[in-house]
Amino acid sequence: MNSLERYLGTLEGKPVDFLPRLPILMQYAAEHIGHHYAEFASDYRVLTEANLVCAREFGIDQLNTMSDPFRENQGFGAKIIYGRDMVPRCEKHPLEDAPDLAKLTRPDPLKSERMRDRIDAVRAYHDKGGGQYSIMGWVEGPAAEAADLRRLDNFFCDLLEDEKYIGELMDLCVDVALEFAKPQIDAGADTIGIGDAVASQVSADIYEELILPREQRLIRELKTMGAKVRMHICGNITHLLPGLATLELDVIDVDHMVDLRQTRRILGPKVAIGGNLDPVEDVLRSTPQKIRQALIHAYEQAGDPFIVNAGCEIPSGTPPENLRALCEPIKPA
Repeated sequence: MNSLERYLGTLEGKPVDFLPRLPILMQYAAEHIGHHYAEFASDYRVLTEANLVCAREFGIDQLNTMSDPFRENQGFGAKIIYGRDMVPRCEKHPLEDAPDLAKLTRPDPLKSERMRDRIDAVRAYHDKGGGQYSIMGWVEGPAAEAADLRRLDNFFCDLLEDEKYIGELMDLCVDVALEFAKPQIDAGADTIGIGDAVASQVSADIYEELILPREQRLIRELKTMGAKVRMHICGNITHLLPGLATLELDVIDVDHMVDLRQTRRILGPKVAIGGNLDPVEDVLRSTPQKIRQALIHAYEQAGDPFIVNAGCEIPSGTPPENLRALCEPIKPA
C-alpha cells in the first residue's frame, strides 16, 4: 500500500496497513536540504524538493504546498517581503487604509507570481510523485484572507461594526479561493487545505453567523470539484467545534490545547482527526520514546479515522530522530 492509497483508504473507511503521517513541514524541510525559509517560500522548486526528500526519508504520506499566508494577498496587490529565516510578511495590507472593495485588484491565479508558484508546485509534485503520494494544494479561508487584506485589527473591528462590509469582503475571498483551488486540482492536487487560523480568535456566535457560512460554501464547492478538504485552524477551537461539525470535512488538524475525545464526540465518526501533539514540548523537546507514547495516547482519545500529526508545524531544530519517531508506522486499532 503506497502513501496515496493509505491516505484515501483512511478517509474512505477502508482497511489500511497503518495510519497516514501528515506532519506539516516548512522551515524544517527547507533547512533539511540546505536551503533557508525565504527560498522555500519564494521558489516552488525548493519547496517541492524539500518536501519530497523529507517524505522519502521520514515516511510522510502527503506532499504539501504550505509556506505562508500571503499567496493570494500578493495577487490582490500586496508587496511581500522575504526574510531569510522568517515567515514572509506583507509590507502593507491592500485594504489597510481604504476599505473600498471596488479599488481592490482581482487576482488571476495563473498570472499572479506567488499563486502561480503554488500551482507549479502541485504540478511538480504530480510529475515526481503522482499516484504515489497524496498532494495537497492550499488556499486561505475567508476570515484569514479578509484579515490579511484589511489588517488584523481592522478585521476584528469590521466584524463588530460593519457586518455587511466584512461579509462582502469574505465572499470575495471565497470566490478567489475557489478560482485559486481549481487550477491546483487540475494540476494534480487530490486535497485542498484551508488555513483559517484567525477564526479561533472570535466568539462562537460571530464565527457561526459570519465566518462559518462562507467556509461552508468554500468546502461545498471544493468537494464539487472533486477534492478532499483539510481544515487547519491553529489555536484553541473548542468553542468552534459545533460549527465545524457542519462542514463535512475530510481532515481537520487539531492543536494541542484541544481535547481529542471532545473533538471526536462533537465532530462525529467520519472526519479524520489529525494531531494533536504540542509541536514544541511533545516533538522538538521530546524523545522518540515519549513521542511514540504521546501518539498512541492521542490515537486512543480520538479513535478512527486518525491522522498522525502534531498540532501545527514541526519546528526548525527538531532532532531528525524525533521526526522519525513521529512518522514511525502505527497500525490501526
